[in-house]
Amino acid sequence: MNEWSQPRLGPLPAALGRRIAFAASAAITILILSHCALTQTVGDGLSTADPVQEGFSGKRLDEMQKAIQAGEFKAITSVLIARQGKIIYEHYFDKDGVDGLRNTRSATKTITGALIGLAIDRHLLPGVNARVTNYFRDKQPFQNPDPRKNEITIEDFLTMSSLLECDDENQFSRGNEERMYLVEDWVRFTLDLPVRGFPSWADKPKNSPYGRSWQYCTAGPVTLGVLLENAIKRPLADFAREFLFSQLGISKVHWQFQPQGTPMTGGGLSLRSRDLFKFAQLYLNGGTWNGAPVLSANWIKASVSPHANAREDTDYGYLWWLQTFHSGGRDWRSWGMYGTGGNKVVVFPDQQVVVVVTTTNYRVPGAAALSDKIIVDYILQAEQSETSSGVYNVRSFSHYAARQGDGAQNSLRRGSDQRCAPVASSFPSDQRADVVENF
Repeated sequence: MNEWSQPRLGPLPAALGRRIAFAASAAITILILSHCALTQTVGDGLSTADPVQEGFSGKRLDEMQKAIQAGEFKAITSVLIARQGKIIYEHYFDKDGVDGLRNTRSATKTITGALIGLAIDRHLLPGVNARVTNYFRDKQPFQNPDPRKNEITIEDFLTMSSLLECDDENQFSRGNEERMYLVEDWVRFTLDLPVRGFPSWADKPKNSPYGRSWQYCTAGPVTLGVLLENAIKRPLADFAREFLFSQLGISKVHWQFQPQGTPMTGGGLSLRSRDLFKFAQLYLNGGTWNGAPVLSANWIKASVSPHANAREDTDYGYLWWLQTFHSGGRDWRSWGMYGTGGNKVVVFPDQQVVVVVTTTNYRVPGAAALSDKIIVDYILQAEQSETSSGVYNVRSFSHYAARQGDGAQNSLRRGSDQRCAPVASSFPSDQRADVVENF
């Protein structure tokens, strides 16, 4: 044997040869299709992508779907996951399907914050330091007079930290939202509330994180809706349609209204799951949609910056929950829209991921924890840390596809043959029709 000679190898075992051939085929196909076959339009101006290509375990998502269908999480109505603006998983667990309007309760408080930002961007409001009582001179004098009431600002209501005695989490609070719903004038109800007291065992604002003492108070965002109408001098629903919803391609919404006719801005605005995703993605985009500005970048930054501490691992922005999730030994920074029943729209900015979970678990004890379990134990665990920008790790894709058998290989081949046809192999089999038919 001379120095250029190489030992002759025997034939590979057939099974091993097939696996190597398929891995090579998968790698080539990914490289060919990464720019088209794994990004498909789904209507609504949205695109989809293969979850495995975007770094998610199809197997884990399949396990999540089966657990939801088995009733482990009670009445989950939809789950949507997107990465980098593309939907990678979408399934509806009720008869309403993709066009169903989802009443996510207080989750849509966050939209009230966006409307405030839109008004400030258009100089219809001077800023977050504008005093609330200046817009309600017709309601004065207020009950329980106190000069500190005149110092309450828009920002105080955006951050759930006004000095009014209002706490939805305390059934004895005078400002508890259930008491508000019993009267006709919700703004007067709010501004008539007394100023909070701070006994020695309670932290005053000056001793609290960010200089604010947080209490969850629906009456604040409710009052902001009426304030907005007074400032913009037009129906709030029309303003929202022109400057927010139409910009995002959202054409189907359902408002609830206060007794005196103003839209209920403390929650209850019904939107489709895809449109909830669009709204969250707008913030992840820094205020732009399809390259066009909708909200200023400054407003986005201020909205998702911490202004008060709500509870352990959770700060609060402008009607955004700023929670840190923990999964797989990792910390996951998030911005969230939360509503009764475990309705959640959660943005993970570091991973460029948006998660929408809608439910009708309104009277289920611990409903929020059920939704958190879906997010932590399934969705975050499905996100695989070896993802990099560009083409996903071919070894991981090949390993997953090999586990799925011939069906996955055939689907991959169909994508190659059809020139940018949908690659649906990573969706559970009973989900493929729901997603692919909408491409």
